[in-house]
Amino acid sequence: MFTTKTFAAVAATAIGLSVSAASAENPMVGGAAMYANKTIVENAVNSADHTTLVAAVQAAGLVDVLNSEGPFTVFAPTNDAFGMLKDGTVEALLQPEAKGQLANILKCHVVGADAMSMAIKGMIDDDGGVHPVPTLGSCTLQATYKGDQIMLEDERGRTINVTIADVDQSNGVIHVVDRVILPPQS
Repeated sequence: MFTTKTFAAVAATAIGLSVSAASAENPMVGGAAMYANKTIVENAVNSADHTTLVAAVQAAGLVDVLNSEGPFTVFAPTNDAFGMLKDGTVEALLQPEAKGQLANILKCHVVGADAMSMAIKGMIDDDGGVHPVPTLGSCTLQATYKGDQIMLEDERGRTINVTIADVDQSNGVIHVVDRVILPPQS
């Protein structure tokens, strides 16, 4: 069975593969430069495409967590991804009484390891084409890829595509995604 510890161990072995990616220039995200010497939050606040995510992280009280040492892999949904949710959902989740629910949803986007795309692809290959990825929110995502495109399936069977991979951070890595990852319905 896959564990976060296994994910971290495999990610660590991929350091040799990701050194060239880490030393390369980070991609621009939301019109802003992303700096490898800044934390996930310090970079995210500069992305015009992630204002909803930043507001959600603040409302959920997770700023200190995502500014901590990590390491973290964050699958960061864009504003457009949040816009795909039912009307009123984001506004309701940003209310103080929804803080716990919002924090759980956001933690479903976070893995306690630093995994660049080559490491994720290696784990997928090692597992025969589908790799389970447990998140800090107790969600398990199913990772696959086709060509250079990494896809995640959440526990509702929805496909989430990584649109920008390998945004190196001082405390992990961001992979920009096109949908909000949702926990299973209760």
